[in-house]
Amino acid sequence: LFGAMLPFLFAALTMLSVQKAAGAIIIEVRRQFATIEGLREGTADADSDKCVAISTQSSVEEMILPGVYAVMAPFCIGILIGPKALTGMLGGAIASGMMLAIMMSNAGGAWDNSKKYIEIEGACGGKGTDTHKACVVGDTVGDPFKDTSGPALNILIKLMSMISLVIAPIMAGWGDWEKWYYGLIPIFISIIATIWVWHAYWRETQDIAAPIDTKTDKGDEEAPLKEDEVAAVTE
Repeated sequence: LFGAMLPFLFAALTMLSVQKAAGAIIIEVRRQFATIEGLREGTADADSDKCVAISTQSSVEEMILPGVYAVMAPFCIGILIGPKALTGMLGGAIASGMMLAIMMSNAGGAWDNSKKYIEIEGACGGKGTDTHKACVVGDTVGDPFKDTSGPALNILIKLMSMISLVIAPIMAGWGDWEKWYYGLIPIFISIIATIWVWHAYWRETQDIAAPIDTKTDKGDEEAPLKEDEVAAVTE
């Protein structure tokens, strides 16, 4: 059961990471619309390097917690309980992870292609219809499904399998709960990592609709974004 739960936890963490990175980029885009004169009219260039930096930084920060869980899970189960429990954990992770990855890849591709089908082929009334709006919302889930969480499950399974193979000689001949006190060490490390990551990166919440408290180069207050501009940013 613990092994079967890990792919769902890993997928949830990666999808939350995508949401946080996308929210940070949306806030930065709104800030540039408010501060760079001529950007709305198309006469000025956007600072795309800032958005790339946000994406790169988020890709490193947000993978700390999933990486710790993937590495420490074999240590926790294998050393705390024993080799038999570690074998069961790997079996559960592989079984549920394979089905979850296939589901995410297919479902994400279906959401993405349905939106493209409406936009390119003009199906169901084309752009601007309620069907198209629903597909755009679905694609916001489909993209992290097929591009992030689904492929990441392959890494999770491989990483846990490699860690298990490395520590297998250490546990050779161990009985159940024979060295359980050593298993408390990786559990303690995982708890400390969780608290540190939450305090450093997850504590503050983002509000992408909050007003941007900044002024333009001429000192004018920020003009509110138009509806089409908001839609373009959020999409």
